[in-house]
Amino acid sequence: MEKPEHHIFVCASFRADGDAKGVCNKKGAVSLLPYIENEIIDRGLDAQITSTGCMKACDHGPVMVIYPAGLWYGGVESEDAVDEILDALEDGEVAESYAL
Repeated sequence: MEKPEHHIFVCASFRADGDAKGVCNKKGAVSLLPYIENEIIDRGLDAQITSTGCMKACDHGPVMVIYPAGLWYGGVESEDAVDEILDALEDGEVAESYAL
């Protein structure tokens, strides 16, 4: 398996016991996962998406992190937010309005 150029992590607020209790989950982060996956494919991005447990950034949720750049984004609550972040990723830029 070749490593992707980008790895996108989306906080799903899952706790060790499996419960999804946190802010990111309550604000719909999990429902954005299929949209993000489709955008990755449609845009031809060399990227992998992973939902995560709580990232401990609840004050900024929903949170998305992109590696290897180490970009942390908060307030990712809509498809428009995802589009702005992925547009910036494609352009090698930072989506400043969501950057943490």
